[in-house]
Amino acid sequence: MTAAAFRPPRAVLRRDAGNWSLQSALHRRGLGPVAGVDEAGRGACAGPLVIASCVLRPGDADRLDGLTDSKLMTAAARDRMFDLVKKRAVDYSVVVVPVPEVDRWGVHFANIEGMRRAVARLTTHPGYVLVDGFRVPGLTAPSVPVLKGDQAAACVAAASVLAKVTRDRMMEDLHESMPHYRFDVHKGYCTGLHSQALEEYGPSHEHRWSFANVAAAGLAHGLRAPHRVALSVAAAAVVQNGGPLSRIDQ
Repeated sequence: MTAAAFRPPRAVLRRDAGNWSLQSALHRRGLGPVAGVDEAGRGACAGPLVIASCVLRPGDADRLDGLTDSKLMTAAARDRMFDLVKKRAVDYSVVVVPVPEVDRWGVHFANIEGMRRAVARLTTHPGYVLVDGFRVPGLTAPSVPVLKGDQAAACVAAASVLAKVTRDRMMEDLHESMPHYRFDVHKGYCTGLHSQALEEYGPSHEHRWSFANVAAAGLAHGLRAPHRVALSVAAAAVVQNGGPLSRIDQ
């Protein structure tokens, strides 16, 4: 008997199911519950990294009409979907990785670890996990990376909404205490407005000193990192060109 005889039957994806097709196929093969995982704030140079996991009810597509990648939704639509996902989801978990942890371990490692935590904190143990974009080792269930998962899989889209709305609200709260950085507008990402504020005021304790632009702004203002930083290659180059390595904690 050949090895092919032991392979499970191939799951059929129904195109008319839209971004529910992948998780529906997994459920039909007995691999549910299916959890989606996504993050918000990976590319930001200020503020926390937020990761969410979410398990949706099979057949809930009509009740979650309009659910897609959070970045493609308006702020009002995200807020509405955020409340709806929390109400309708079988289970969800949100993990906040603070800036000192992001700086200490590096954003990619912190993201991977945050995804592990988000899945581990689900009270409903998933049979399968769908991750947006890249492989995450060490999860508590079998998993697969999904290209553009926040558009291709509804459970990943739901996780993206939970993560982004949670983080956006945190950045708006930061704006109340540090209005000169305008975190309410750019949410900590590297926009022209944010770069101008960094140049004028230097980095705050909520900036990621492992990012080259933040390290450069800190050096220009004679500041030290307020916590331990694992220097990226880019940040190390800035420090080496601009001053002694001792200016940033290692």
